[in-house]
Amino acid sequence: MSQTKPNILVIMVDQLAPAFLPVHGFDLVKAPNISKLAARGVVFDSAYCNSPLCSPSRAVFMSGQLPSRSGVYDNAAEFRADIPTWAHYLRREGYQTILSGKMHFCGPDQLHGFEDRLTTDIYPADYGWTPDWDHPEDRPSWYHNMSSVMDAGLCVRTNQLDFDDEVVFAAERALYDHVRSPDKRPFCLVASLTHPHDPYAITEEFWNLYRDDEIPLPSHVVPAGELDAHSKRLRHVCDMDNAEITEQQIRNARRAYFGAISYVDSNVGKLLKTLEATGLADDTIVVFTGDHGEMLGERGMWYKMSWFEGSARVPLIISAPGRYQPRRVAASVSLVDILPTLIDMANPQAAAALSGVDGRSLLPHCRGEGGHDEVIGEYLAEGAIAPVMMIRRGAFKFVHSPDDPDQLYDLSNDPEELANLADDPAHAEVLEDFRREAAERWNLVDIDAAVRESQRRRRVVDAALTSGKLNPWDFQPFKDASKQYMRNSIDLDDLEAMARYPRVRP
Repeated sequence: MSQTKPNILVIMVDQLAPAFLPVHGFDLVKAPNISKLAARGVVFDSAYCNSPLCSPSRAVFMSGQLPSRSGVYDNAAEFRADIPTWAHYLRREGYQTILSGKMHFCGPDQLHGFEDRLTTDIYPADYGWTPDWDHPEDRPSWYHNMSSVMDAGLCVRTNQLDFDDEVVFAAERALYDHVRSPDKRPFCLVASLTHPHDPYAITEEFWNLYRDDEIPLPSHVVPAGELDAHSKRLRHVCDMDNAEITEQQIRNARRAYFGAISYVDSNVGKLLKTLEATGLADDTIVVFTGDHGEMLGERGMWYKMSWFEGSARVPLIISAPGRYQPRRVAASVSLVDILPTLIDMANPQAAAALSGVDGRSLLPHCRGEGGHDEVIGEYLAEGAIAPVMMIRRGAFKFVHSPDDPDQLYDLSNDPEELANLADDPAHAEVLEDFRREAAERWNLVDIDAAVRESQRRRRVVDAALTSGKLNPWDFQPFKDASKQYMRNSIDLDDLEAMARYPRVRP
């Protein structure tokens, strides 16, 4: 099969820190299918999210807009229906756009340009998880706590396994439907899994791929009193200071997390095998990425929500044999670049005409023609009391928040981010350049006010909508059973012939 515009399969995972993948040097984890994809693709060694939390990160991924522009500040901020996504742009270019799995869209619009959505979401679409910067001392019940670590281990079944098994089955069926359908438009299909996101629980099949005695403990644990101000707040938000975590519980959590990565990898293998079986592999670009990382006990921290590497880095592989030669990219890029990249794959002229986006195409990197080396990050959600902004360029990462001391790290010499250089006289000029850039880039007073006002509005609306009759926004998948399997509306022989692949008769 061959066509001018390539098919695109996006495989998205949740909370996968690339530092725990063999493709990035962590050989303990067994992920042969991701490694196979990387071996024939372009691997980005320094890819980041632009906001280390599910919903804002995914809104950036879809829209190419940073949170301060889109207004998707946190896990309960509405993603407005009038913001174009790459699904809208690709539909204009003649693509069938399909979503299977998680995207954490908040608000009434649960499609955002997708023509077909095959599953519901695993997370709620309402305003119930709205943070409250006016009362940072309060801990709502929906915040993370340490039960994910304390209860980590083996399971037979979980909510997340139910979800991801459905996601992959629906995505596989969509690929089979594509080759059996008379609709020959190219497709962009997203299969978005919720693993290896906590809770850290996995089945025996994947748990037993690892042994307790080979699970490494976190390499650096920073005493709580020596943590930066934002990390201290995150410990409060996640109730870490009130939890007694044992070494065995840490090993259990990491072992289950590694098992969940292997579970993800097995599903990547299923999707790649389906591309091969349907003859779509040669005409399909595969993009593998995630929404944010996972600290997994490093620095004494868990989950995400900070700009440290474990939390902010994401996997990113673009595999298109015959289009882009396998290579590694050292330059720093981010999820905000995905929208212009996908449009560039479909129509370079349309990509060149884009406006109102904050990202840049990654295709120069894929072709070995250079490309940008810059990441802009904005964190405007729980655990913060003011905007927490980040700039990554070259060797340096700069983190700035009006209420906190600045942080400056030289990642080329200090990949563990153990030495904050903000007070180092030798780096005073570098620091001042970043401070000047931040002042020019962001009006933090206005952004802070906009975030707080949004939170206040949403809390009023949520209190009202949860009183009386509930009319949820959660996506309800529709299936027309009258057109599935054997029905008298279609001649039996014709139906069987249409459903069989490869075809045995016209």
